Amino acid sequence: MEANETVKSIPAGWVGGFESSNPAFAYPNPDLTSLPMPDNMLNIDKLDRQQAVKWPEFSWETQMGKPDPKRCYQMFAPDISRIGYTNTGRVYSIICPQQGITSPLLGTLNVEVTVTGTRGWVNEGNKELAAEIGVVGKIWFSPPKGNEGILLKGIQELLWNKLKNSDFPFPFNKSQAIMVTTHKKGDPSQPVFPVRKGQSTGFPIPDFATHEDVAWTVGNLEVQIGPIVKTGYPLVDTFNQLVMDVFNLGSGNMLQESNVLTWNVWFTEPELVNQNEWARHAWKWRKSIDADHGSPDGPGTAARYYDGTPFKPNFNAIKKEEESKLFEFLKDLEGDEKDKIVSLLKEI
Repeated sequence: MEANETVKSIPAGWVGGFESSNPAFAYPNPDLTSLPMPDNMLNIDKLDRQQAVKWPEFSWETQMGKPDPKRCYQMFAPDISRIGYTNTGRVYSIICPQQGITSPLLGTLNVEVTVTGTRGWVNEGNKELAAEIGVVGKIWFSPPKGNEGILLKGIQELLWNKLKNSDFPFPFNKSQAIMVTTHKKGDPSQPVFPVRKGQSTGFPIPDFATHEDVAWTVGNLEVQIGPIVKTGYPLVDTFNQLVMDVFNLGSGNMLQESNVLTWNVWFTEPELVNQNEWARHAWKWRKSIDADHGSPDGPGTAARYYDGTPFKPNFNAIKKEEESKLFEFLKDLEGDEKDKIVSLLKEI
C-alpha cells in the first residue's frame, strides 16, 4: 500500500475523467506530450481543488560515483508545496518547496526548486496522478540575522552591503538567484521530467522518510543537476560559482553537477482551492523564505543517512574553503569595504 487508506472527509465537487480523456495518459507509461505546459502562475483562475505536500522528502548522493555514495535523506520545509487541479482532474499548477543551509562566513543560503511549467492529471478516485514539470534550482542569500560572532557578523554585513549596493546582479534576493539548470536523468536535452505515482524505487528508503500512516497518497520525481546559468557579468559569475561550491560543501553535494536529486511528495487529502489564497501563498513563497517569515508549518528536517545518522558538514573545512575563495574573489573588488573584509578574514 503506497499511501494511507483511512477514509477522510473529502469535499464535494470532484468529477474526474480528465485522466481518461486521452488513452495516451494512462499508466504504465503516461504520455502527456499532447498537453501544453503553461507558466505555473498563469491558470490559477482555473483551479478548483488541491492537495498539499506536507512531507517533501528529498534524497541525493553525497559522494557521487564512490562505491558507497553515502546517500542522504532530508525533508524540506513542509506545507509550502501544493498541486492544484480542476474538478475533472487537470493539473494546472504545482508549487515546490524550499530549504536553507548555513554557511560559516556567508550566512544563510536558501535553495528552492522552482517550477517553470506543468501539465498532467490527478485522479482522486484511485489516488493516482501523472504530471510533468520543468524546474530550475535557485540559490540566494538571506540578510545577516545578527546572531553571529562579532567577526563573522562584521564580514557578513560588509560583504552584504558591498555587493547588494553594487550595480551587479549578485544573488542577494530571489529575483537575482543563482539559476541551476536541471534535466531528465541521462538526457541533458530534455528539461521536462515526470512526476509519477508511488515512491522512488531506485534506492532504499528509511522509515523516517515515509508517511504512509498519515498521508493521503504519494508521488515521486527525479532530476539531474546541470550547470549554473551564466549572468554575462564575469564578477557575478565568479561569485556565483564560489557560492555553489560552498553550498555543495555544506549540503553534501545536493546540487553538484551531474548528481541526481529525487524526492517523494507525500500529499494530504484533497481540499477546495480558494484562488485568492492560492495566489497569495504562491506569491509569498515566490518572494519567499528570505523575507524571514519561515515555513508555514515549521522548518524541514536535518539531512540524515539511511541509518538515521545526521549528515554533519565539516564547518572548519568549509570555512577554510570560503576564506580561500573569498580572498581570490576580493582581488577583483575595490573600495574600503574590501580592505575591511580582508582585515577581518585575517583575524579569524
